[in-house]
Formats: sequence, C-alpha cells, structure tokens
Amino acid sequence: MLDEDLAVLYGVETRILTRAVRRNADRFPQDFMFQLSDQEVANLRSQIGISSSAYGGRRYRPLVFTEQGIAMLSTVLRSKQAVHVNIEIMRTFVKLREFISSNRELARKLIDLERRYDQQFKVVFDAIREIMLPKDPPLKRRLGF
Repeated sequence: MLDEDLAVLYGVETRILTRAVRRNADRFPQDFMFQLSDQEVANLRSQIGISSSAYGGRRYRPLVFTEQGIAMLSTVLRSKQAVHVNIEIMRTFVKLREFISSNRELARKLIDLERRYDQQFKVVFDAIREIMLPKDPPLKRRLGF
C-alpha cells in the first residue's frame, strides 16, 4: 500500500508517517517497505492523476509498504487508531490470501476438466475437420470412343 493511503487510514499526514518511518528505518527492511522508481511514479501519475511537483504535488517518490511493513507501522505510530486500522488491514490480507488460494484451486480444476474433455471431444473435432477438407472432384467420364 502507498504511504499516502496508509496515512489517510491512520489519520495522520503523509509527511508525519514518512518521518516516523525514516526515524525508525532499521524496522523497515526492503521486504517491508520500498520506494517507487521514477518510472513507477510516472505510471502512477498517468493512472490516477497525481499532480507533478511543479504544481504542488509530491516532491518525492512514494513509499510502498508490504503486509509486514504495515504491521510494523502500528508500532511506529503508536496510536489507538493505528492499532485498530492495523488489525483491519491484517484481516483484509488474510481474506485476500484465502481468495487467491480458492482461485488457484478453481483454476486447477478447470485445467483438469479441459484435459479430460479435450480427449473426449478430440473425436468430434477430428470428424469436423474431415468434413471440412475439400473432396476430390469426381472424374468426368468421356463420352464416345
């Protein structure tokens, strides 16, 4: 999640959140938090309309937090709202994992069905292809000698 979205959830300004993270940088290794590249920021601008720094927009690249980084944020921000928001975010991540695993299972079943029915319908497809092949024109009989 982006730092500005988390700041809204936690009820603080983005600069307060990033300041707390920078002061506790040892709690946020690269697998907990990272900063977007210039190209990723450009993609965000084109997708969600973030204004450029020339027009009062962000002057730095956004921070992005993983699930573990979000969990660590509640220890850095130390407010009741941060704890409650963190609990809800963790519940959301659990639901997302459950959803993803159920979709994987569904995709696996679909692949199995395709394999099973491809063999059964192979005969039908072969028959259709045979019908579609052009037939040799009938030989003309010569009249006379």
